Amino acid sequence: VYGHGELFDCAICMETVPGTLKFSVNSCGHAFCSSCVTQYVVLKLDDKVALIECPHPGCEGGTIEPESCHGIIPTDLHDKWGLLLCELAVGAKRIYCPYLECSALLLTDGEAGAAAIAEAECPHCHRLFCARCAVPWHDGFGCEEFQKLGQDERGREDLLLRRLVGMEGWQRCPKCQMFVEKSEGCNYIKC
Repeated sequence: VYGHGELFDCAICMETVPGTLKFSVNSCGHAFCSSCVTQYVVLKLDDKVALIECPHPGCEGGTIEPESCHGIIPTDLHDKWGLLLCELAVGAKRIYCPYLECSALLLTDGEAGAAAIAEAECPHCHRLFCARCAVPWHDGFGCEEFQKLGQDERGREDLLLRRLVGMEGWQRCPKCQMFVEKSEGCNYIKC
């Protein structure tokens, strides 16, 4: 809530500020200048804090509400605050689309949540992903098998190569890790 009229002392920067720049926390009444509140809210949002407490030392129960900051913080920060509050409200029943261009917040169903299903489609970007592993869909591989793969072997091309290796019966050379095919003789592989 913004003030009017005479001068006041901001409890954060300790400067004497005109009442037109006064911001009062609704729940406790503590007053600060709007620029200090803006900086305080920005820092809290950068730290992913959704419930922002009154910055006055010793204040208990005072909270800054997004609606009261509408005129002093940019729209994108107000939207970010709304998303943080949304995440707080949905709690542990959430997953994110694993595609970096999307990263949409998705809610899981019921108690079992993402553990109950594997193949899922993001309703925002319409691409398939594994809800159990929280990665792009690993077609042809079970979750346990996929988790055993190294980080450098989880790309789409790597998964296709793995499938081909399984179909052809190829093996890895124990020394250089290249795939080899047995053409004749014993099972000994010499690099």
